[in-house]
Amino acid sequence: MTTPIVAAGQAVAVARLEIVRPQIADEQQRRIPLRFNPTDYKLSKSNTFAEIGIPGLETPPIQYVRGGSDELSIEALVDTSDTLQDVRVQYVNRLAALMTPDSREHAPPIVRFVWGGSVFTGVMEKLDITYQLFRPDGVPLRAKLDISLKQYRSIAAQSQQNPFSSPSVEKSYVVRRGDTLASIAAALYRRPEVWRELARANGITDPRDLHPGQVLTVPRLQ
Repeated sequence: MTTPIVAAGQAVAVARLEIVRPQIADEQQRRIPLRFNPTDYKLSKSNTFAEIGIPGLETPPIQYVRGGSDELSIEALVDTSDTLQDVRVQYVNRLAALMTPDSREHAPPIVRFVWGGSVFTGVMEKLDITYQLFRPDGVPLRAKLDISLKQYRSIAAQSQQNPFSSPSVEKSYVVRRGDTLASIAAALYRRPEVWRELARANGITDPRDLHPGQVLTVPRLQ
């Protein structure tokens, strides 16, 4: 039988997941070990852009819509072949529980991936479990875990880091299908009620008179 150290090709883990919310006083309950350090982890970030369809243009201009949440992907190995205990009881079930809404939060727990310091805080978005080694009676002893976390940042923290404010200089905005002056003001100023400033700067008397491809001047708010 392959020993867990040989199978993992690495030392016993320092890497772990910690439950941030709900608050848990018992450190052993709060910390979820991974048994072995991962060989790597991947951080991903994406943005959403919309293509503005303008007749006659071969390549349509693109308009930034919003940023996406950061994502963390980890491949971890958990193994109990040295003790012959059920790997589900020792490791897998605690990780799988992070997918279940907590009764106090009415949402899955917020967790932190820790390895050489805090690396990432988020929620468990996906967990793939592949059992690879078994006792003669079928009890699994080894599991490969593909863990995906989606970043969690509170609204208050984001507001403090990126204060809602008007552009510091005058800009332009290309109208997309479905846009309204209020929705544009909400996206650019974080204040939908200032749509009249957009209307005034662009000589718009009817706020419904918008069409895709129209270029608006985005004034700086005083």
